[in-house]
Amino acid sequence: MTSQAADGPETVTGSRRSKLTPEREREFFDTVLERIRECGYEAVTMEGIAASTRCSKSTLYRQWKTKPQFVAAALRSSRCSWFEGVDTGSLAGDLRAAACAAAEWSGRDTKLVQALGHAAMQDEELARALREAVVEPEVKALQEIVRRGVERGEVPADHPALEYVPAQLLGVLRVRPLLEGRYADEDYLRRFVEAVLLPELGLT
Repeated sequence: MTSQAADGPETVTGSRRSKLTPEREREFFDTVLERIRECGYEAVTMEGIAASTRCSKSTLYRQWKTKPQFVAAALRSSRCSWFEGVDTGSLAGDLRAAACAAAEWSGRDTKLVQALGHAAMQDEELARALREAVVEPEVKALQEIVRRGVERGEVPADHPALEYVPAQLLGVLRVRPLLEGRYADEDYLRRFVEAVLLPELGLT
């Protein structure tokens, strides 16, 4: 029996790296991120992912040498901004719309950040991938929302609260599960925007 037959259809003999289709790679990435949300980072193994996706574990190790590298690649492949495209024509409207958008993904992303928190502190590449995939796109999108509000003259460019808008909105998403044991839903986020963000920016 050749090594290819022993390892399964998705591996190759010798030093040549196996070629995965984009669809198959996406399946691996989606599976590992969902398992991390459900079980936590430490409980997820390369072997378990291989079994659940019906591939050889050597396929995963050939593509990604370690679990942190595998998870970092999965994070980067899923990079997106849920706030992208929010543009109602006013800063107050944009912040309200951002609250609605955030409610749709708060549970999934918060679970992921919580599950990866300790591991990311121990692995620099994993921490960097988490910031690049989950944090930075949202921060940049919120900064763009604020920038447009300043350009329209809705709030002064030197308003001291402007730089804290991303930290406040993203922070309340992450902290509510710790404080109250439940994720930030649309009603909670809307009330936060109306009671905190808009008044401190002088908006109604």
